[in-house]
Amino acid sequence: MNRSSTEKSAPVPSGRAARLWHLGRAAGGLATAAALQAGLAALRGRPAGDLRLSVSPAQGQRLAEHLSRLRGAAMKLGQLLSLDGRGVLPPELVEVLAPLRDGAHLMPFSQVVAVLESEYGNGWQRQFRRFAFTPVAAASIGQVHRAETRDGRVLAIKVQYPGVRESIDSDLDNLRLLGRLAGLIPAGVDIDPLLAEARAQLHREADYGAEAEALTRYGRLLGADPMLAVPEVVPELSTSRVLAMSFAEGVAVDRLAANGAPQAVRDRVAEALSRLALRELFELGLVQSDPNFANYLYDEASGRLVLLDFGAVQRIPAGLAEGYRRLARAAAANDPAGVRASAEEIGYLGDGVDAGQANALTALIVAAAEPLRHRGYYDFGASDLFARVYAQGKDLVFGQGFRRSPPPATLFLHRKFVGTFLLCARLRARVDVASLVEPWLRVDTVAAKEAGQPGTYCRDPDSRDGRH
Repeated sequence: MNRSSTEKSAPVPSGRAARLWHLGRAAGGLATAAALQAGLAALRGRPAGDLRLSVSPAQGQRLAEHLSRLRGAAMKLGQLLSLDGRGVLPPELVEVLAPLRDGAHLMPFSQVVAVLESEYGNGWQRQFRRFAFTPVAAASIGQVHRAETRDGRVLAIKVQYPGVRESIDSDLDNLRLLGRLAGLIPAGVDIDPLLAEARAQLHREADYGAEAEALTRYGRLLGADPMLAVPEVVPELSTSRVLAMSFAEGVAVDRLAANGAPQAVRDRVAEALSRLALRELFELGLVQSDPNFANYLYDEASGRLVLLDFGAVQRIPAGLAEGYRRLARAAAANDPAGVRASAEEIGYLGDGVDAGQANALTALIVAAAEPLRHRGYYDFGASDLFARVYAQGKDLVFGQGFRRSPPPATLFLHRKFVGTFLLCARLRARVDVASLVEPWLRVDTVAAKEAGQPGTYCRDPDSRDGRH
């Protein structure tokens, strides 16, 4: 996890004007390219949505450079773009943005010290035997330093970038404006509810006190797991802008394929992450929804995965989980009528959606559930499902004029499951998805959950009745 001392360092822009300048520089080339492509498409009589955005290597480099300097919500967007859309974005752009998943420009020494003094007070260094000012990781909200306390504990100290919390609202407003100007957001689509959900989520991610509580709660619900582990919070060294945890060794899990890990190892890791996503939805009632690949470390010595970054944890209402259970059950059975009924229940369909659009959305959901119907091991590395579903979705929005945004409460679940799929694809893994899902779709599973039977339903010690 060590980073090179030659990594780029730059102060975090904290003023709105400075951040707008960087965002404008980052997006200018992309907006121009998108506008040009839209114009060419109109001249050729084709909808703009039929085209994939073309970005030159130089434009991609500038985009990554400025997002890395900005950190915060803007860099979070770059991380999401880098998750390898497999046909959605140019491969060159995905490659250029890939470093954003586990690295930003480093905070200068002076800013790190300023944050630590603000949170710990003068003489803060006396609490540590060693404190490495070169971070082991630098992400969108903060960077992580390795430290050793006076009593010998090795910790990961996550230090929040100054001004990032205060810049969330303006960053999202600027990104919305950019999306409209570049034609990336279809006219007539109301994304304000989704932006409101994203805004609330990012503010939660910037509250390290809330993250410490979420990490502790998640670890308690997860329990002893042979494949998965989470860090332990050190409360006496944690504040709203500094989070202290036990230090975790390992490499970012998406590097296993590039590092030549055996197929059996990659399959086992992908199966563990797929099982975890199902447990989160149907058992824990708590989802770690940030799909950044760097949030999963693989410790080769123990063969375990360490889960990181719990700022994006979301609770799942019981009704929503049951709606997805019925949706998955119908999709696994290739039952379009059942899928449509469940989609209406969740809120994907409603007033203003005509029959043709409802049928197209139903077909899209059925297609996306392909791994649930595949008997035996589903080969994520050979699958083109993501590209096919993207093409269907793009046609539904740009071609058929579907204007209903998904319910805001589903946004974090979309992130989780799409991120899990893309990570399995990155690992070129083979997973028997149908066998993993099947137990969660049975009626007796629901009854056992309602009865709180051990081994099937995880009771939360903080909840009076065991429900989430």
